[in-house]
Amino acid sequence: MRISDIDTPAILIDLDIMEGNLKRVADYAREHELRVRPHTKTHKIPALGKRQLEHGASGLTVAKTGEAEVMLASGTPDLLVAYPVIGQKKLERLCEVARKTRVTVALDSLFAARQLSDAARLHQVDFGVLVETDVGLARMGVAPGEELIALAKGVTNFPRLDLEGFTFYPGHIKVQDERGHEEIVKLGRLVESITADFRKAGLPHKIISGGSTPALYHSHKTGVNEIRPGTYIFNDRNCVECGAATWDQCAATILATVVSTARPGHMIIDGGSKTFSTDRLVTGEATFGLVNEAPGALFHKMNEEHGYIDLRRAEKQDFQVGERVRVIPNHICVAMNLHEQVYGIRGNEVVEVWKVEARGKLQ
Repeated sequence: MRISDIDTPAILIDLDIMEGNLKRVADYAREHELRVRPHTKTHKIPALGKRQLEHGASGLTVAKTGEAEVMLASGTPDLLVAYPVIGQKKLERLCEVARKTRVTVALDSLFAARQLSDAARLHQVDFGVLVETDVGLARMGVAPGEELIALAKGVTNFPRLDLEGFTFYPGHIKVQDERGHEEIVKLGRLVESITADFRKAGLPHKIISGGSTPALYHSHKTGVNEIRPGTYIFNDRNCVECGAATWDQCAATILATVVSTARPGHMIIDGGSKTFSTDRLVTGEATFGLVNEAPGALFHKMNEEHGYIDLRRAEKQDFQVGERVRVIPNHICVAMNLHEQVYGIRGNEVVEVWKVEARGKLQ
């Protein structure tokens, strides 16, 4: 099967680039003695989780119980649910996952810890726990210092929960400019202080888990011993814009067909908000992806099935109805969740077809 045989819109994964991305992170982690537990929210495919494990990952990370259930098929010996699991039904299912592999849960409240412990006791399983702290994103996690130590001490009082350390997500560090590097240094000092607090309180901290793709290759400066990058496996336009990747390290593109050139200087492709992520660039530019065949084109608007591309400043402007283009999306993780299957390619040949098995697993 060749790329020309694929109907559009469709996600293509360049396997040579993807494998290079996996090797690059494996080499980096080995050099700096970092444990890798990559977040599978990006690819949502057990076969790719298995490849990450083959490249030295110690386990996999998921956000939801449904994703944990799917990722069991990767054969992972270890799963981190980097999200508090709230609700009896979800916890019952997670206990079944814990019968099949080691499961650790990140949480930021004693309410979540109590529910997890109650479910674990009922189903006679054990869970690891990482307490989550906020290091600047202001999304989840208790404040470092007394509040975090109180949470950690509280977790140690619950049966069948094993406190393993603490976790954070440095999502506020986006661009690797001078300010970004200052934030990395600041983060390293904060993590060092938190670790000292745990040590002083006699609390376990064998796992200090952090990291993100934008700050990935600076992780060794932040005091962690585990990283959880996700987007790195494919990379996307935001990764390039923030300095975490180059264009030739972007493994995922969305293949689309030109369906209209009726408006001079513009074209419409057969992919809109049901195909691409609506996430804007980290730089704030109003565009939804880079058109490989015309980098100067502006992909500026989407309806559900229509992608609007302004060609007036593009290197190529004479597109014809029926032509195909490949677009590097702003945010590949969300785009993956919109597609039922994706195609692994080498050159012009399709060598793998994967169902996106964790697609829509929100519970």
